[in-house]
Amino acid sequence: MKSLRQYIMESVHTYDYTIKIAGEVDKNFLDLFAFNLKKFDPIEISSPSQTPIQKSPYGFPNLNNQSITIIKCKFRYPATEPMIQQIAQLIGYNVNMVRVINTKYDDSIDKEAEGYANQMDHSPVLTHEEMEDSGKEASKEYGDSYLSSIKKQAEPDKIDIPFETKKTPDAFDPFKPYMADDKAKNSPMSKITRPPKPQTGATR
Repeated sequence: MKSLRQYIMESVHTYDYTIKIAGEVDKNFLDLFAFNLKKFDPIEISSPSQTPIQKSPYGFPNLNNQSITIIKCKFRYPATEPMIQQIAQLIGYNVNMVRVINTKYDDSIDKEAEGYANQMDHSPVLTHEEMEDSGKEASKEYGDSYLSSIKKQAEPDKIDIPFETKKTPDAFDPFKPYMADDKAKNSPMSKITRPPKPQTGATR
């Protein structure tokens, strides 16, 4: 059975934020920062956790190769990013190194990124042997097979292009039947009887 305190805690509307601080921060800064967050009547302020150095940390498009300190908070009163950045500035920290994100939204982004990373790790494509050499062998094999197929298609005796319509017959050549040697003897011109030559006045 839930206690009265638990019922009260669950009935109170909370504002959940994830505060991200880029760069190296010491314990004194974090203690002062957490102390000043009490103006929002916190229900919970988690202990700071630090990520490894990231090439392009999410939420900081202009920063590279930075670690991120993460603090998750639950407040009874709403807060805005400029308000929390001002707290960091009063302690002596750069406001551009502080981001405030809704915790539910931030968790969904992290889950999506984690799912994508797992999908890439378990992708069967990455287990193919040809991918171990960045695809160099696969590219070479494909190139060789492609050139081989082009060479075969270029050979005269291999070309066989079907006609979509009936082939146009060759034009009729009246002299073609009599050009062959075996038909030259049977030429119609050889069967013509010529009349005798007319008499002329010439003497032999």
